[in-house]
Amino acid sequence: MEKKQHTQPTKLKIKKGDLVKVIAGDSKGSEGKILEVILEKGRAIVEGANMVSKHTKPNAAKPNGGIVKQEAAIAISNLMLVDPKSGKPTRVGRKKNDAGKLVRFAKISGEEIK
Repeated sequence: MEKKQHTQPTKLKIKKGDLVKVIAGDSKGSEGKILEVILEKGRAIVEGANMVSKHTKPNAAKPNGGIVKQEAAIAISNLMLVDPKSGKPTRVGRKKNDAGKLVRFAKISGEEIK
């Protein structure tokens, strides 16, 4: 059986450090910063969202081992950027600013996303 190849969008609307809200899935409604974006799989790891229990073996750092809670990846389609002005989830647009550089902006307020 052949593994299905995931197609990723040409340009992502979110990047590391952005504040996002989870709009679907078990963690729906939670907000957090993006810790990592996994381009190949079209997923992202969000701080405090989609927590899973990972069983770890004892090692030098943790002599007892045990169960560790950590964030798991979420599909980017289930995330929405939070508007810097209003604090509500918003869609993202792209436009050229005064300097001619392509920047992201919030569709709700028109505010530029840093």
